[in-house]
Amino acid sequence: MSTLLILRRGLEPYEQCFAAMRSFTDARDSQTQDQLWLVEHPPVFTLGLGADPAHVINAHHLPVVQTDRGGEVTYHGPGQAIAYLLFDLRRDGRRLLPRDFVYRIEQAVIDTLDTYNCAGERKAGAPGIYIADGDWRGAKVAALGLKIRANGCTYHGVSLNVAMDLQPFGWINPCGYAGLATIDLHTLGVRASLDEVQDQLARALEKNLKL
Repeated sequence: MSTLLILRRGLEPYEQCFAAMRSFTDARDSQTQDQLWLVEHPPVFTLGLGADPAHVINAHHLPVVQTDRGGEVTYHGPGQAIAYLLFDLRRDGRRLLPRDFVYRIEQAVIDTLDTYNCAGERKAGAPGIYIADGDWRGAKVAALGLKIRANGCTYHGVSLNVAMDLQPFGWINPCGYAGLATIDLHTLGVRASLDEVQDQLARALEKNLKL
C-alpha cells in the first residue's frame, strides 16, 4: 500500500473543495494514493443527504450548501481543523467496514484531545466526539460525516473546533439536535495554534488508519 499523502489546502471555499473531492474520487483507480486534506473554510453551513433544512434556524446570510455526506447540518468556519479523508477501503484486498473506519477516525480525535489534556468520548448513535468531563461535559467538539461510494472510496471527513466564533452553531440545531452545546479547544483553555492542532490531528489519523 502506498504511503498516505497529506495535503495542506489552506483557507478554501467549501464548494470549491467539495467539487475537488468529488473530482479526485471520480478519477482515482485501484493504484491511486490515498490522501488526507487539511483545510479551513470561510463561514458556511452544510447539509447531509438526509438533513432536514428546518434545522437551519436562521442562516444570517451565510451560505447553506447541500452535500452528499451522511449526517445532518453543521457549521464550518475559520479556526476549525478540518481533515478530509480520500481513502479506498478496498485497496490491496482491504475489507474495512464503514463503522470501523468511523471508529478509527473518532479515536484519532480522542487521541488528539488527549494531547492537550482534554478528555473526549463517543456517544452511541451520534457520530462525532464530545467532551467527557468538567463544566463542558457533553458539549460537541468534533463533527464527522462521510461519503462512501459503492466501490469503497471515501471523501468528506472530520472537523475539530480549535479557536472559532461559536455563535453560528446557535443558529442551527447542530447535527439535528436542538440545544446541543458546541465547544472549541480555546474555550477549554487550549492555546495551541490551528496549524499545530491540524498537524497533531493528521498524525493521529495516519496512525489510526494504518491498514
